[in-house]
Amino acid sequence: MGAGSVKWVLSVALCALFRSAGCNSVEQKIYVDLNNTIPCVRLLNGTHQMGCQSSISGNTGVLHVLETEADLDWVLKSGPHPPYMVLMDASYFNSTVMMQLKNSTRVTGVAVVIPSTGPPQGFSPHNKCPNQHTGVYSDSYGPGLADCNVTVWNPLGNGLSFEDFKFPIFSLKDDNQTEAIRKCISDHNVGNNGSAPAYPLCAMQMFSHMHAVTSTATCMRRNYIQEHYSLNPESVCDPLGDFNVWAPLLPLNVTSKGHKANESVVIAATRLDGRSFFWDVATAAEGTVTGFVTLLAAAHALRSVTEQAPPSRNILFTFFQGETFDYIGSSRMVYDMEKKKFVIDLDNVHSVLEIGQVGLREGTNLWMHTDPVSRTNASVDEQVRNLVANLKDSVTGLGINLAEPTVSQPLPPSSFQRFLRARPFPGVVLADHQSSFVNKYYESIYDNAAYLNVTYPSDLSPEEQLEYITDTAKALAQVATLVARTLYRQADGNKDLVDNITADAKIVTQMLYGFLIRTNNSWFRSMISAEDVGVVGSQTPQYYVGVSVSMTRPSPMTRLVQYLLANLTGTVTALNQTTCQDPSSQRNESKELYSYLWVRGPQSANSTNRDPYCVRSTVRSTLAISPAFELREYESKVYSTWTESRWKSSIKARIFLVASKELEMLTLGVGIAVLLVSLLVTYFISSKAELLFSSTREPSGTTY
Repeated sequence: MGAGSVKWVLSVALCALFRSAGCNSVEQKIYVDLNNTIPCVRLLNGTHQMGCQSSISGNTGVLHVLETEADLDWVLKSGPHPPYMVLMDASYFNSTVMMQLKNSTRVTGVAVVIPSTGPPQGFSPHNKCPNQHTGVYSDSYGPGLADCNVTVWNPLGNGLSFEDFKFPIFSLKDDNQTEAIRKCISDHNVGNNGSAPAYPLCAMQMFSHMHAVTSTATCMRRNYIQEHYSLNPESVCDPLGDFNVWAPLLPLNVTSKGHKANESVVIAATRLDGRSFFWDVATAAEGTVTGFVTLLAAAHALRSVTEQAPPSRNILFTFFQGETFDYIGSSRMVYDMEKKKFVIDLDNVHSVLEIGQVGLREGTNLWMHTDPVSRTNASVDEQVRNLVANLKDSVTGLGINLAEPTVSQPLPPSSFQRFLRARPFPGVVLADHQSSFVNKYYESIYDNAAYLNVTYPSDLSPEEQLEYITDTAKALAQVATLVARTLYRQADGNKDLVDNITADAKIVTQMLYGFLIRTNNSWFRSMISAEDVGVVGSQTPQYYVGVSVSMTRPSPMTRLVQYLLANLTGTVTALNQTTCQDPSSQRNESKELYSYLWVRGPQSANSTNRDPYCVRSTVRSTLAISPAFELREYESKVYSTWTESRWKSSIKARIFLVASKELEMLTLGVGIAVLLVSLLVTYFISSKAELLFSSTREPSGTTY
């Protein structure tokens, strides 16, 4: 926006404002790049596009802070310098304000300053009825329960994540750089005594151009054309997906797919992913982490007792990826079971126990949700009653009050629904809510450790925080104990040993620290391989499922869960590194029954060296990408069709000072005049070159 020469002159003031040591090039003297910006990107499903994007050259506008209703009126109606880039506090980031900005031609972008804590009234950019079109309830199955007609699970949902914005929306941290932006606005964009501000004005430019448009069907068709008819093929979108992590309590031969005779399996399920409005930011503390940490702790609690007395029925621990986006992981596992592509099939499934959101119990209450439609079948109802009885028998002494909803209502959004779409199964979903979610920040950026009250005394070091047992960890350890004891009962284990099963609160608190605060801690580092040390980091962990560009290896967070599950349920062997990586030559070892991981181990005492070891476990991973992409049914009403747009250039934001249109036109005119004069001078010199640049010749007869 504006002529480069004008920006160069104005940049002196901008450099002085930010005191940037990097103002040593033309671009750096014009622009100040903003760090810690997180964009909203474009997502697509079978019928719609949603999310945000900029133009291919970026969106630019004069900055205006939204703090009052008068500011909103200034942006939408009375401000004399449109288009505007709106800088707003999170309190104004709601559907009412955003829809007004969306429908205005005077807005070219939005920057939201995100605080560390959410608004007291709650905030959820998701729908009121999550995954309503791909669950089990429909016109043919419990029509009266479909579309949240009985229970609105997420009443605070405003649907912003499903809106299509024609301009970019970035989040900013509330830090020194944000304060500098505010100062730039106050110095240049605020008029005196209510008058319009004078140029130069502080402006912002955002780059987040997306290549995919319309729907998944359209983008996949364009991908096909690019792959088959372009000399330089380039995809425009990618399916969302990752890997499911699963582990049978008793080993199963993975080379044999499909039905296994005389094999009955209890599925213990939870999910691994979450989302928020902004790309790759999904802390999902209550929505996701409480569930899979509880199941990991339960699996660990079962290890010792099952070594002593294995149950007669197997237990399959399953961690599904992509459940936020219309049940990607669970629908894929059910599909593979139906097609005999999984290690067991649906006929082997005895029952399902799923752990949902369990971190915000009101008092001691924990709710057992069941499906009223399948329970009209007497056989299924009897098995559900047995599972409920096993839960109630296992809760003794744990300080938990188990209850069933008092009215007939559907299952909450859960992976179990995808199993019920295939056939009736007995099952229970454990959750901390009776009807609508207790979670006020469902699928939002505020569903974080602080919301779960995972906090630590200020005088503790990171390693001391790792060992500090929080009240949340104690509460989740109780739930994990309940889950473990119930699974053992449900698998026909030795009832005399049930009371010996207890989840370790210390392990729960270590997992909460690692999965909510920082994965780069000593405990996590000891349980991964040297090659995978990159899966741990110092940043707050995120649980957005991401895209399935390369389906050869799980994402870092999925891989980390795989390592944790292997260490918590597996056995340390005497194998060395070579035989651990290839145990085929060893007696009593089998890659068909077990997986083997050579992990770093803890640091030796008084040394930086480690004591690595080989873990043998039953942990595996399988593809979690919607069957719709294998079937090429990109408008499927049965399976998830979510994709994420690709983008070429880096996503970034920057600010600068912009001159008035008059000065820009003057600069442009002067530039054109200088160009024309230069052309005339060049033409004149070129036409007279022989005369102007000819050398004096001496007579040919001259002698010396």
